[in-house]
Amino acid sequence: MGTCLCKEQSSETDEDSNVGSQNAPTVQSISAQVPAFEYESPTTASSSNFCNKFPACATVDRLILETLGIIGSLVENEQEPPPAMLKLHVIADKEDGWIQVVSSMVKVIPMNDPLGPAVITLLLDDCPLPTKESVLKLSEMFNLSAQSSLVGRKSPTHQRNICVLLGCLAEKLAGPSSISILTHGTLNYLIANLNVNVNPSVILFSLIALEKFAQTSENKVTIQKRLKTESKNPLLELERWINSEHYVERQVGFCAQWCLDNLFLVEGRKFSYECVDTSEINVMLNSNDVSEYLKLSPDGLEARCDAYSFESVRCTFQVSSGVWYYETLVITPGVMQIGWATKDSTFLNHDGYGIGDDEYSLAYDGCRRLIWHNAHNEAQSRQCWHPGDVLGSLLDLNKPEIVFYINGVPLAPCTHVFRTARSGFFAAASFMSFQQCRFNFGNKPFLYPPSDREFQSFNDHATLSPEEKVILPR
Repeated sequence: MGTCLCKEQSSETDEDSNVGSQNAPTVQSISAQVPAFEYESPTTASSSNFCNKFPACATVDRLILETLGIIGSLVENEQEPPPAMLKLHVIADKEDGWIQVVSSMVKVIPMNDPLGPAVITLLLDDCPLPTKESVLKLSEMFNLSAQSSLVGRKSPTHQRNICVLLGCLAEKLAGPSSISILTHGTLNYLIANLNVNVNPSVILFSLIALEKFAQTSENKVTIQKRLKTESKNPLLELERWINSEHYVERQVGFCAQWCLDNLFLVEGRKFSYECVDTSEINVMLNSNDVSEYLKLSPDGLEARCDAYSFESVRCTFQVSSGVWYYETLVITPGVMQIGWATKDSTFLNHDGYGIGDDEYSLAYDGCRRLIWHNAHNEAQSRQCWHPGDVLGSLLDLNKPEIVFYINGVPLAPCTHVFRTARSGFFAAASFMSFQQCRFNFGNKPFLYPPSDREFQSFNDHATLSPEEKVILPR
């Protein structure tokens, strides 16, 4: 179950021209639960002045870190937000408070927390919608430019968080406000970050920010024109990282390729689906059975979510008898629910419901170390998964039971789902923001095949027509 604590959603369309308090979600019910804060308005937009008002910067920093620390334990969509998050919402209801909260997130969210970027998006989505003026004031504070990208290489965590923030704001304020915040300096900053000498995490979230800005057509044209001024399109070089054994670089390669196929086309470059060899692939992630924002690789075996929703997908092959096994390479260590689902399992991406959240599916989440079924979870005494780990998923319809393996070590068998589903199972998965993994349905040797029973692989029994193997750009 993807954590979804946002009470209301609000965004601006291309036709909207006003962004302000009239569009912001009400905080009256939340404000009643926590004490009010008083502010002294800063005299300028400089970052030093934000510590001259109550609450102190250290207090906001602490609330941000408290929220980050507890967010991984919030497993029910109906749970009330933690007190720290409620207080941040109230602080951000004032313009200066919103800037203070955002500045604090940029400053204190650490690089090594797998939920860091997702928490930035969650907090921004929960806060009242900022005015365009607030966003521009924040932009002036950061003073973004190609030069600041160069200087910022010494502080990659800070720069990564700025890029996450820019992507969130680009999507939250889609339309005219998104156009206004993609200033000349901001665009040059993001393009300058697309350099192989920059920290890969900064490159990754710069790419994602450009993608979010390009959701507004005028921005898309502006970005394309700016990329053409480069002596060589940086996305072409970054695309080469797509099979890197460095897992952040691999994410960069995936996102660069996706942008080249879907957004920032380069004259003379073939689409990736025209170049990929799928002759030995008989099972894929189903591009016709996927929620709206999930990205699929051209070979149909890798999936990534950069949306602020809980995206899901099933594979193209279903089984109703026998013993079956597949493996998933963990590329990102955050929240993914990977397992099995029938056709009756539903994807409710905007409500945070995915695989394991209904009676027709069961999944393992190695970030929170939980087995999921029917939106209920069971804790597992395992370490959190890491990039490079392999999740094995075995479906034994003879017993019946499902067994998950972490790098070949089995978890306890699960039987919950068979109370309501006995046939028609697909491999399936759901993804929280900024998560990615790769599936092996048997077109390559398994790394950790089960040794206690005979099993079959999807790829040995399924077939796909040449047309069914094509993953078209959106």
